[in-house]
Amino acid sequence: MLTPEEYRQAQDSPEFTELRRRFRRFAFPMTVAFFAWYLLYVLLSTYADDFMAEKVFGDVNVGILLGLAQFVTTFLITQLYVRHAGRNTDPIADEMRDRLEHHEYARGTGAEGAPRG
Repeated sequence: MLTPEEYRQAQDSPEFTELRRRFRRFAFPMTVAFFAWYLLYVLLSTYADDFMAEKVFGDVNVGILLGLAQFVTTFLITQLYVRHAGRNTDPIADEMRDRLEHHEYARGTGAEGAPRG
């Protein structure tokens, strides 16, 4: 069983700092971009009735297409995150989990598991 100290050591490690940095570097810009896109959709729906009602083909208008694009965007962001995580964060998280399971973050050890001087 892992001790609270081992969890603190892992949390204070350079690997964990890098893991958080890589996650945030993807998550924050993507979140801002999606909220901006969603806000644009809401504002257009509220204030640009004529534009949103513009027929594109048949009974399909701009509003319907932009609404469906919200779903497409959600799936696209999910796919991008899965790819980002697989390449950039999962390898670090897997290594940290292995080190935790082998108690390599024990008290008095550095980031590489070597005793501190």
